[in-house]
Amino acid sequence: MSHAHPAVGLLPVLVLAGAVGYDAMASLGRRHWPWWRSALFLTGAGLLAAGLDPAVSPWPPGDFRTHVLQHLLTGMLAPLGLVLGAPGTLLLRTVPAPTGRRLTRLLRTRPVRLLGSPWTALTVTSGGLIVLYGTPLYAATTREPSLHQLVHAHMLLAGCLFTWVIAGPDLAPLRPSVRLRLVVLGVAIAVHASLAQLLYAGLFLPGAAVPAAQRHGGAALMYYAGDIAELLLAFALVTTWRPGPARSGSREQVGDAPAVAQGVR
Repeated sequence: MSHAHPAVGLLPVLVLAGAVGYDAMASLGRRHWPWWRSALFLTGAGLLAAGLDPAVSPWPPGDFRTHVLQHLLTGMLAPLGLVLGAPGTLLLRTVPAPTGRRLTRLLRTRPVRLLGSPWTALTVTSGGLIVLYGTPLYAATTREPSLHQLVHAHMLLAGCLFTWVIAGPDLAPLRPSVRLRLVVLGVAIAVHASLAQLLYAGLFLPGAAVPAAQRHGGAALMYYAGDIAELLLAFALVTTWRPGPARSGSREQVGDAPAVAQGVR
């Protein structure tokens, strides 16, 4: 199986630009920014950079286990650090107040409210994995490097969306209750585990000539390492959640941008 995984392209450049921009805002911000938030974000950026470089894998490029490792880094572990670094809050602390209010108003728009639904995030993440491995899409990525890069981008964006909806400290249009978010996370864990078992059994990856040893190793890596990433996300949810002083039903509403920006620690 020939599978090119170029580490060059737009994504690595965006990773570097994001890390530099975040560090600049944290250093030049008008208010003190917690060092551990910066550490989380930069760790996430480092994990993302590693996930985009197949050379960090103990297996050769084109090996299915390398693909799974990259998936875990770019779609699950890196988003944890990037989102828990609260880049949105840092941005609101850095820009002028009128600009912050305009950015906050975007969260009230219908598309963002739909995107911020936990069910939307679940569909984008878990549904994307089912499409990737349950259709000939994965086989196509082994032949088209540009398609492979697009899959990387989808994994990253979907992972960040899911992490933000479940446990993100940044402002959200409507923050569902912790109970609902735990239910959605539980469904995602079940889907991920079932997908790994189906891959191990050889019931997925149509059209891709993946040797049994690679398929078994990749499925086991997805099953066990995926559990660790999802448990870390659950831990982030239960440790960062705090009941608000005023709530409407079971959801936290979008508030004033400067006030919310001051509230994240």
